[in-house]
Amino acid sequence: MHPTSALIVGAGPDISASLARALTAQGTKVALAARRIDKLATLCADTGAQAYACDATQPRDVSRLFDAVTSAQGAPDLVVYNASARVRGAITEIDPQEVAQAIAVSAYGGFLVGQRAAQIMVPAGRGTILFTGASASVKGFRHSAAFAMGKFALRGLAQSMARELHPLGVHVAHFIIDGGVRSDARPDPQDRPDSLLDPDAIAATYLQVVGQPRSAWSFEVELRPWSEIF
Repeated sequence: MHPTSALIVGAGPDISASLARALTAQGTKVALAARRIDKLATLCADTGAQAYACDATQPRDVSRLFDAVTSAQGAPDLVVYNASARVRGAITEIDPQEVAQAIAVSAYGGFLVGQRAAQIMVPAGRGTILFTGASASVKGFRHSAAFAMGKFALRGLAQSMARELHPLGVHVAHFIIDGGVRSDARPDPQDRPDSLLDPDAIAATYLQVVGQPRSAWSFEVELRPWSEIF
């Protein structure tokens, strides 16, 4: 059964855009949320999705977002958290305030969105909450401590929520996107075709997980191109 109302938080031009197109093609009403919604104008025009300005690290913003989406297209039965933030640099030099903000976007925002989604879905006894992770969810890279901290935390949140909510009928899944994502600005190198993840293929996998029967729900799916080193 397809979701009737979907909300994608942290929407952008790659995975979120592919997912929005795939969802609207199957008849799902889609809402897109981001801090800057001007970047979503073309996607909204192409799909009929509605865009909402939201800072996912602010509880009031998240509450208002869910109220607005519910009023416009019904309570979301699919919520996807795609937001993240990076701060690159040596551990001896990165700014602590920038690190705190990056962790807030990658992890605390996921908590706020996941909590509000659960508050809607648990009484209904159904729904799906998806979290987008990265290589940094399981591997801390050099000069990427802030991203690793945020993505490790998001994975822990998703795992805890899955154990709590699966028995209540709400499917929670975490996706490790372990590799670069293909885009117009970042095409496959000519000598290494399919060495970047195709966002349409990622979206297709998300929808496969959404459609899983509850007797065989996935909690975690790792997606990687053939070229990625384990």
